[in-house]
Amino acid sequence: MGINTERDLEANLQIGPTDQGFVRIFVEANGVEIPMDFDPEEAEEIADEIRAAATAARSVG
Repeated sequence: MGINTERDLEANLQIGPTDQGFVRIFVEANGVEIPMDFDPEEAEEIADEIRAAATAARSVG
């Protein structure tokens, strides 16, 4: 499976701060829960990568 492999799967995505000072990305799909905690600097890097991907996606087709 790669980034361009399409899947017919629904998932719930939540993003928010924790009471420990981290940013949590929480994914739930098919009964599987995946909490991922990042320090604020890592979260900002992820946000930059998402923005860059969105910019690149706009230029496709």
